[in-house]
Amino acid sequence: MNQEIIRNFCIIAHVDHGKSTLADRFLELTQTIERRKMREQFLDQMDLEREKGITIKMQPVRMHYNNYILNLIDTPGHADFSYEVSRSLAAVEGAVLLVDATKGIQAQTLAHLREAQKLDLVLVPAVNKIDSPLARTEEVVVEVSKLLQCDPKEVFRISAKEGTNVKELLDSVVAKVPSPKGGYEKRFRALIFDSHFDAFKGVIAFVRVVDGSIKGTDKIFFLGTKAEAFCKEVGYFLPQEASAPVLCAGEIGYVATGVKEPSQVRIGDTISASQGAEPIPGFEVPNPVVFVSLYPQDSDDFDILKDALLKLHLQDPSFTFDLEAKEALGRGFRCGFLGVLHSEIITERVKREFRIEMVISRPSVEFILETQDGKTQSVKTPAEWPEQHLVKAMKEPWAELQIITPPAFLSNTIQLLQGFEAEQKEVQDIGDNKLLLRYFMPLREIVGGLYENLKNATQGMASMDYQFKEFREASLVKLEFLVAGVVEEALSVIVPRDKAYLEGKLIVEKLKELLPKQLFEVALQAVIGGKIIARETIAARRRDVTAPLYGGDVTRKNKLLERQKKGKKEMKEKGKVIIPSRVFLDIFRT
Repeated sequence: MNQEIIRNFCIIAHVDHGKSTLADRFLELTQTIERRKMREQFLDQMDLEREKGITIKMQPVRMHYNNYILNLIDTPGHADFSYEVSRSLAAVEGAVLLVDATKGIQAQTLAHLREAQKLDLVLVPAVNKIDSPLARTEEVVVEVSKLLQCDPKEVFRISAKEGTNVKELLDSVVAKVPSPKGGYEKRFRALIFDSHFDAFKGVIAFVRVVDGSIKGTDKIFFLGTKAEAFCKEVGYFLPQEASAPVLCAGEIGYVATGVKEPSQVRIGDTISASQGAEPIPGFEVPNPVVFVSLYPQDSDDFDILKDALLKLHLQDPSFTFDLEAKEALGRGFRCGFLGVLHSEIITERVKREFRIEMVISRPSVEFILETQDGKTQSVKTPAEWPEQHLVKAMKEPWAELQIITPPAFLSNTIQLLQGFEAEQKEVQDIGDNKLLLRYFMPLREIVGGLYENLKNATQGMASMDYQFKEFREASLVKLEFLVAGVVEEALSVIVPRDKAYLEGKLIVEKLKELLPKQLFEVALQAVIGGKIIARETIAARRRDVTAPLYGGDVTRKNKLLERQKKGKKEMKEKGKVIIPSRVFLDIFRT
């Protein structure tokens, strides 16, 4: 295979700037997909992606265009899936930087750009949605050219929806993005940038071949895990997997490894023809910042849940999971994620793809505690929080927050952040009627619903990005909730001491609204260290036991009411409230 005709590139942009639509036009232009099979967002293969209108998983595809082979990787735009983008960037030589003409540069535009520049990728800038009545095309073009320090003439003005100037953009990709550099005569080496599991072929590794070539029967070694296997099949993405006789240096494709143990094939590892080969520099797996506990509603589903998490971890190593057990919930897993949306997507995939109903705890962050005996303890879920009198000092994570907003919403944004314990560091005018705000604030506030509140406060015009910076001293307590006298550990949450009452009152009121009525009275209580700070009561559901009576002595009516009262009293002592999983989800969204 002549590497001079290969171009490996991806599309990077903020969420909803038109990446998937542009990928559709590329597929049509190169006739990779037949017109009768074409549909919108073709590379978004998951139902979840189509429902939410966002890309969650990267998707590679091989296209033929004017005697060139183009390997495109469509990437997500949301901050919670930035690891997907970083893996895509490690497999290519260039990227199309896409910016929405109606919104301009956003927070994730800057974040993805920084990653691409670290890898010295060739960037082809384009301003999309020029057909929109709200487009500010030339303003945004100037904004992009200043950001990249290039001539405005080098920025393409396109409409991915209408196909305007898309051919010219693709021609520029072919002209500007360099061909891969690898040794065809060298021993085979390839970087694993993604994977999934197949019941018959084992782990399917998505690879960028750096040196040499591989055939469908070759023996392969995994340098990181020291595992070895005989390759079952190699091929390309069209975008479905299509087998091929050989994969050569510079190409992007897949290797069916035949390995049935997912932990033996790691994303970022090097596949080689020999154990002594030099590993290819991979990419660093980010540390999780949000922790959620997952428990199967049916304890018999524990092994199925474990298998589900193993297979999803194979595709997305940025989330972690460890065994956890609670008396009320049984065995489950404490999972770490890159953000709240990331956790919602993974849990929804477990439900849909593996048909498991779960109890899901409230999202939390990692805290550092110093106990009275001088020991330091990391706490990732409320269940791990020790008795309050045993805690000497505590620290919580703080992050640097970057928000890009129009000046018209500056006061709304500042007012919102004041309620989230934020510290203002800088407000910078970055041109094109946009301000860049830099704040420091507790990470628990960011993952606790800041993004949704920011969108509401700015009518969807602001965007945000954040990075962990340091741990700071804090005054926190564990807030527990009793339902009918029983502690519901899944509802427990770590909150600032001065916000405990308001948080407790809000949750018990929400529980009263969401929980179905029982045949007995149910007490809902918020508790700190055994002290009740807020309470609500769900009245018993009553049946009219006197309805069949149509007269007669009043004592008959009183007798029936007394019997009902006695029965409800007994049920209150013995009854147990089962909280539906949807109630947990609704509570955690508040």
